[in-house]
Amino acid sequence: MKLSVIIVNYNVEFFLEQCLNSVYKALKNVEGEVFVVDNNSIDGSLAMVRDKFPQVTLIANKDNVGFSMANNQALKIAKGDYHLLLNPDTIVEEDTFEKIIAFMDEHPDAGGLGVKMIDGKGNFLPESKRGLPTPRDAFYKIFGLSRLFPKSKRFGRYHLSYLDIDETHEIEILSGAFMLMRKEALDKVGLLDEAFFMYGEDIDLSYRIVIGGYKNYYYPETRIIHYKGESTKKSSVNYVFVFYNAMIIFAKKHFSSKNAKIYSFLINLAIYFRAGVAILNRAIRKLTLPMVDLALIILGLFLIAWEYQAIQDIIIPENLLGYGLPIYGLIWFLTQLFSGGYDRPIKLIKNVIGSAIGTALILMIYALLSKEYQFSRLIILVGGSWVMVYYLISRALLHFALPEQFRIGGSKNKRFVIIGELKEAERVSQVLHQTNTKVQSTVYLAPGSEKSDDAYVGTMNQLNQVIDIHKINEVIFCARDVSAETIISKMLELENSKLDFKIAQPETSFLIGSNSIDSQGDLYVMDINRINKPANRRNKRTLDFLFATLTLLLSPILVWFYKQKRQWLKNMLDVLIGKRSLIGYAKIEHHSNLKLPRIKGGVLSARLMVDDIDIDDNAISRLNLIYAKNHSIGMDFKILFRNLKGLDH
Repeated sequence: MKLSVIIVNYNVEFFLEQCLNSVYKALKNVEGEVFVVDNNSIDGSLAMVRDKFPQVTLIANKDNVGFSMANNQALKIAKGDYHLLLNPDTIVEEDTFEKIIAFMDEHPDAGGLGVKMIDGKGNFLPESKRGLPTPRDAFYKIFGLSRLFPKSKRFGRYHLSYLDIDETHEIEILSGAFMLMRKEALDKVGLLDEAFFMYGEDIDLSYRIVIGGYKNYYYPETRIIHYKGESTKKSSVNYVFVFYNAMIIFAKKHFSSKNAKIYSFLINLAIYFRAGVAILNRAIRKLTLPMVDLALIILGLFLIAWEYQAIQDIIIPENLLGYGLPIYGLIWFLTQLFSGGYDRPIKLIKNVIGSAIGTALILMIYALLSKEYQFSRLIILVGGSWVMVYYLISRALLHFALPEQFRIGGSKNKRFVIIGELKEAERVSQVLHQTNTKVQSTVYLAPGSEKSDDAYVGTMNQLNQVIDIHKINEVIFCARDVSAETIISKMLELENSKLDFKIAQPETSFLIGSNSIDSQGDLYVMDINRINKPANRRNKRTLDFLFATLTLLLSPILVWFYKQKRQWLKNMLDVLIGKRSLIGYAKIEHHSNLKLPRIKGGVLSARLMVDDIDIDDNAISRLNLIYAKNHSIGMDFKILFRNLKGLDH
């Protein structure tokens, strides 16, 4: 057997299916086998593989054993002359395996091989070729010198950025996303080091292949798409700690004691530096706008008060200026926050509602104050108008200045072009309209060089003109009709455009794409995440808190209406502190439940939306789906007040 392909999967079902489709196309003329090692996924991956790819050798772990151990499980029983470690979030070209095997056969000194990788937007991924991360090169990478001087042989060694990306080169480090190795080399140097749970294991094994007397090559004659970032958010603090700690393990293993200490010092410095930067950036992104809003609101209130003072020729009490106006501003700010004024996408009606609620609340508080603290309702009314006008104007300015982050009403409607045979293109168009409400227009392109139907506006050869004429925002390729090689070539051809790309696999109800190397990718699937939208989460928690508070205050009376008094009290306390919610999913062992957005367990469940006693698991799972997809505070009220007697279960 020539090739063994090993894929370690963890909760990326859609990407795995797409990857396996491309793998089996590439194995058409190659004698090979495919292993999928699943690290206890809960997203339906196992069922999908068993159903759609029965020829796969599936290893289903009961725990997440890590990347190294999972790969080793398959490597120990693989029969191929060459072993390929492949990420599940990749797509290979149809002739990738033929080309890489031919290269390895022609270069007996080659122990490992990596290929040219692009992300889901057609951009070259620099980790396609890497040098050994020595202390010096790690320093240049950590502190940005490699990015400032990418063509320098001194500063650009981490990603070998001074080497031509379209020429074959001898390199030191391969990427674990696509890591082809000669079995003979693995037998000599050993398998992946299981001390590395995630990250660093590819660097370690690549280095051992080199010191074992073999060469590693970067081979750009074939390309793959790597939706980098699907399995892990690489901007997270957790990623920083895991990745750089893996580098410390590598240093202690391969460098001299002195160099290892220097490297460990640099890495620890990098860990806290990068983690601090990540936390600071996140805080700045989240807090800058609210803090600016609060400051400008309070400043506006002071200007109103001073103008009122000048017009009326009176002196405003110091307690109003010193305490009253800042408290007023804070109340308006909090009602904006609570009413959804900071949710994305921006909805101006929420800003209006927040301003009105804040004004009403301040007037109520004002009425309860003693005379010495009351001054002028007019300042409150004018202040409320100022807050409303401020939010409307500021959000409009943000909408025009930064439309991607602060678009009013959500993302703009997109224009799509779908490339594929007409029947498949129409099916994909239907999926698109079912999963995306922001479709302005859709046109079809024939995958060949000739139009076979008037429904096409042109052929794939005319893609550039169609994009310009129809103002296309997004290109969708039908994988059944367009080869992976063609898809990758077109993406590279349009690399510098602002287009988004999606790939539609045959007989599936999802479209996959990725807009940046740090994104988790875009999946056009049925929107079942309504329940987790900020406004719904906030409203759900508010209902839980208010209801639990009220019932506990009245517990001396209400407790007598329940048989399980202790359980009722425990349930209400759990809801009050946020351990549970009043309403949750019905508890059921069903694969569809695994794909629903996570929420807290409920005292009552979505099963209670209907009165039928005898319904099967499929019906219950559909009720859970309906609850997630159509959730509203009204739905929770309906379930709650129809089942008040069940709060002691």
